[in-house]
Amino acid sequence: MQTTPLRSEVPESDKWDLTPLYTSEADWETDFAALKEEYATISRFRGRLNEGAAVLAECLEFEKSIDQRVERLSQFASLRVAGDSADPAALDCEARLDNLLVHVGEAFSFLSPEIQAIPDDRFADYLADPALADWTIPLRKLRRLKKHTLGPAEERLLALGASAIRGHGETFSQLTNVDMRFGTLRDGQGRERELTQSSFSSFLQDREPAVRKAAFHQFYEEFSAHRYTLASSLAASVRADIFHARARNHASAREAALFSDDIPVAIYDNLISTVRANLPALFDYFELRRTALGLPEIHHYDTYVPIVGGVKTRVGWDEAVDLVVQSLAPLGAEYTATLRHGLLEGRWCDRYENKNKRSGAFSHGTYTSPPYIMMNYKADVFSDVYTLAHEAGHSMHTLRSCRAQSFQNHHYPIFLAEVASTFNEVLLTEHLLATTKDPAMRAFIINRQLDDIRGTLFRQTMFAEFERDTHADEESGRALTLDSLRKTYRALLDAYFGPRFSLDDELELECLRIPHFYSAFYVYKYATGLSAAVALATQVLQSGDAEKYLGFLSSGGSKFPVETLREAGVDMADPAPVQATLDLFARRVGELKTLLPELKKTS
Repeated sequence: MQTTPLRSEVPESDKWDLTPLYTSEADWETDFAALKEEYATISRFRGRLNEGAAVLAECLEFEKSIDQRVERLSQFASLRVAGDSADPAALDCEARLDNLLVHVGEAFSFLSPEIQAIPDDRFADYLADPALADWTIPLRKLRRLKKHTLGPAEERLLALGASAIRGHGETFSQLTNVDMRFGTLRDGQGRERELTQSSFSSFLQDREPAVRKAAFHQFYEEFSAHRYTLASSLAASVRADIFHARARNHASAREAALFSDDIPVAIYDNLISTVRANLPALFDYFELRRTALGLPEIHHYDTYVPIVGGVKTRVGWDEAVDLVVQSLAPLGAEYTATLRHGLLEGRWCDRYENKNKRSGAFSHGTYTSPPYIMMNYKADVFSDVYTLAHEAGHSMHTLRSCRAQSFQNHHYPIFLAEVASTFNEVLLTEHLLATTKDPAMRAFIINRQLDDIRGTLFRQTMFAEFERDTHADEESGRALTLDSLRKTYRALLDAYFGPRFSLDDELELECLRIPHFYSAFYVYKYATGLSAAVALATQVLQSGDAEKYLGFLSSGGSKFPVETLREAGVDMADPAPVQATLDLFARRVGELKTLLPELKKTS
């Protein structure tokens, strides 16, 4: 039986190198002790921020030094836990740091109220003072929050309660990544394999329908066993969102989430309405998939297996890196050389699954560290090549922003992050389509692009509707229970999968296993990000000029995201970029309809 290795059994070359952060846990402890010793000295600035620009500048520089230390401590602790969520030493470090950060937040909680209390005319003088020249952008952004900033006492209470109120996500992670067990299953080759959060995707791509069906039902059987706990945890997370929105005088949790990036609610609503209007093309694709696979009816577990079989899709790690780097050649030699070195020699990436490793993938960089990538790479899951390209987009975005911007301006918002990551996926698809001469492989890649658009634009928009509706239910006084969550999700499943799709009741539980729901009003950015990425990639490929796009990668958080994208050449206030991506989806469905019969003639 194929088993998942322990963390200690994974070769060092396949794990990320955390020594650029700290050479040892002892070094981390030293820095942790320094943070405990230093953070409280912020009190020397309490009540003094109205004394002049020089005092405020000194205070902000001290806060920056603490933020940089916290960033490094947090990254080291969280990456160790991500690598092994059952490592007691790593969990202890993370828990102690989380506890300390509550006190740090409390100590620093007076800053924003005091800055907001500076009269407008005096604040204008501050911004004109050379002492604050490096801080004008974050100060202008902070000033926008004035009407949503509370008094020092209230801000202190919010800071004190942050860890307790936001603990639901950690509970969800521990339950789903550590405690839950899904058993074993035989794949299409008769091998008994462990079913895990990570291997689930591999089973769903098995050519044998019975394997896909068995994996689906066995996987959701475990979620069903914990459904009341998971529903309670998700409902509590929604209530926490609403608590913070109301405490800060926002009209709704959704408006609170969009406010910090200055995203109009209309962009969120335009996304949903535009996607809803184009659902018939998705239904056509599901029917094409059903007929191509020879299925009497199509279920959710039939939507991930490639339509075209017999195509070489096993891609080892080194080959995957080569494909990703080659596809990004339009961005220039410096970009590709930096990325190749980081993925192969710089050990940015934690490559493969091990026991108790966090599922999925992410990129996590700081101002002074490598932009680390976590993967659970599987050579037999072709989509993992795309995942690598996606996370590499995040990492290069981080790297270029850190190099071009000051610490206080380098952090780009998530709205922009999803543009950089999906841009890389678009270029990878175009590279693969341009270089393959095999009609079957071309059909396979088009199928992959359709599934990518389906998963990123259609699926994430459905998730965005779920977040909007569940928060609205709670805000209007309707209780969030297991039954209500399932009913809300079922209505969306019916709408987004159409009348010819066979929906299993277990799929209603999918809403209980999506980690992003614990960071509400995040997922819509995947959909808008893909739409912006398609537009930007089209510009780069058609013009041969990547300077505007590279400038976008270097912009960090120096402007609000809608303005940043406008300067790069895309206006997300207009539904046109979303519609263009949906039009691409419809064209690819038509192309695949033409290709598949030709493949049958030659087979």
